[in-house]
Amino acid sequence: MKALKYILFLLLILFIGFAIYIAVQPNEYEFNRSRIIKAPTPVAYNTVNDFKEWPRFSPWIEQDKNAVLAYKDTTSGVGAGYSWEGEDLGIGSMKTIDVLDNKMIEQEIEFVEPMESKSNIVWTFEPVEEGTKVTWAMKGKQDFMTKAYVAFAGSIEKNTAPDFERGLFKLDSIVKADMSKYTIDVEGITQHSGGFYIYNTTSAKMEDFKQKMQEMMPQVGGYAISNNITMAGKPFVIYHKWDLENNTVMFSCCVPTTSKIITSDPNVLTGQLEPFKAVKTTLKGDYSNLQEAWDKAMAYVKNNNLIQLETGIAIESYIKGPDDSPNPADWLTEIYLEVE
Repeated sequence: MKALKYILFLLLILFIGFAIYIAVQPNEYEFNRSRIIKAPTPVAYNTVNDFKEWPRFSPWIEQDKNAVLAYKDTTSGVGAGYSWEGEDLGIGSMKTIDVLDNKMIEQEIEFVEPMESKSNIVWTFEPVEEGTKVTWAMKGKQDFMTKAYVAFAGSIEKNTAPDFERGLFKLDSIVKADMSKYTIDVEGITQHSGGFYIYNTTSAKMEDFKQKMQEMMPQVGGYAISNNITMAGKPFVIYHKWDLENNTVMFSCCVPTTSKIITSDPNVLTGQLEPFKAVKTTLKGDYSNLQEAWDKAMAYVKNNNLIQLETGIAIESYIKGPDDSPNPADWLTEIYLEVE
């Protein structure tokens, strides 16, 4: 009996000591993980901001594909939210409580089962040279039961941070995949309406074409704006000569106008396109796919026994571009290839 009393007394001391150990543990926890997402900041931000995108990168939904998700009427911005119920996920919900466009998203996550708890989630988005630095942070309070749990299972950071890292990896993957989507539609024969335009022109090595165009197009657009010239549509490029043998291209950067403009700048000229018959091809996606779009347009000409004049007009019209959307998958370019 005496030995049993000593054992019980020792157990009591151990229990009290363990309880004290748990009680003095931090009342709060906070950690974060970051990753460079190779995408413009608005693209990364918009993906995280919309809860309907979360099943694509959430590491937890990935582990419980049979979980039932329910969305609020609003899925992005302040007031947005969704809830889940699953065998592995348990029961819980998340809502957005504050946003700062393209910079920060603050959310609250609440678990009901298997254990009740609330935490704050903060996303921050920082433009960097390679794309966007996305930081996913979590913080919350630790009650006695939570402290007891982490004493055996390890800290919340230890258990949760690998999921954050996995989620950021998946976010990077899906954003890059989304930006690379494109479609090419050869619409066939159409009539280009022609019209007046102002332009500048040059020739360049093919490898220098992109840089040259990026320098020249703002000069024409800037001239139109500074001289209050009404633009009649989207900017376009006319290809006068594409010489693969000599690795040169001659082209003009153009802005359509509602009438003939007499320019005062010798580097900005006035032109006019007469209406012409053309094969129209539309690219929705990044400009890196333009070569394929041109190849399909020319293949259409050949396969349909159409005649392409040696001096015929070849146009790229930039209907929707980087100024309209940060996501290249949304860009829209129309190609017109003159035929008889």
